[in-house]
Amino acid sequence: MIIEFTIAAGTAFWLGILTSISPCPLATNIAAVSFVGRQLDSPGKVCFAGLLYTVGRALTYAVLGSVLVYSLLSAPYLSNVLQKYMNLLLGPVLILIGMVLLDMISFGSIGSGFSTRLHNRFDHMGSWGAGPLGIIFALSFCPTSAALFFGSLLPLAAQQNSAVLLPLTYGTATGLPVFVFAIMLTLGTSRVAQAYNKITSFEIWARRITGSLFILIGIYFCLTQIFKLQL
Repeated sequence: MIIEFTIAAGTAFWLGILTSISPCPLATNIAAVSFVGRQLDSPGKVCFAGLLYTVGRALTYAVLGSVLVYSLLSAPYLSNVLQKYMNLLLGPVLILIGMVLLDMISFGSIGSGFSTRLHNRFDHMGSWGAGPLGIIFALSFCPTSAALFFGSLLPLAAQQNSAVLLPLTYGTATGLPVFVFAIMLTLGTSRVAQAYNKITSFEIWARRITGSLFILIGIYFCLTQIFKLQL
């Protein structure tokens, strides 16, 4: 039981990291980096702003996830439906998410242009504006982040009966890169550019590998749960 939950927590953390470095969320995180890095003469404020941004994202996903998961688990009818049909739906859902990650299905960019302009409105709040900025950016779902959060994390949290911890783990991971970048900003801006190039390259392969695994696992669940094949 502990091993199973540990694996689930690791999966939630990886989904959060994958979300944070996907193109649309990465654009908002870059906007957040530009926000937290405005006061380069004060390394403490830069790190503090990066921490507030991460906390804002983590709490947002924790609250949103806990409300949705608790609502599903507390409703007897929905709970029974999930228990009965979750294994049947899991395969097609994983295949669909994998196709989104591999860009086989494209819904366009939703909300990224709006969210990347919001940081200007928090300028007057100084470092404290990073917290609300993290909340706003967390709620600015794009197709990839929506697929990972609603299609992967929430079913996993419901299966593990974890309405708070898994969404919190996911949310922390989505904001962690900004906190890391904030620390790197205090060490030197040139390192940020180098790290960004590496992350962009890593994201492509991480998304391809994860998307391919999702499709393969989805096919496996379809064959074993829907078609009842013994593999």
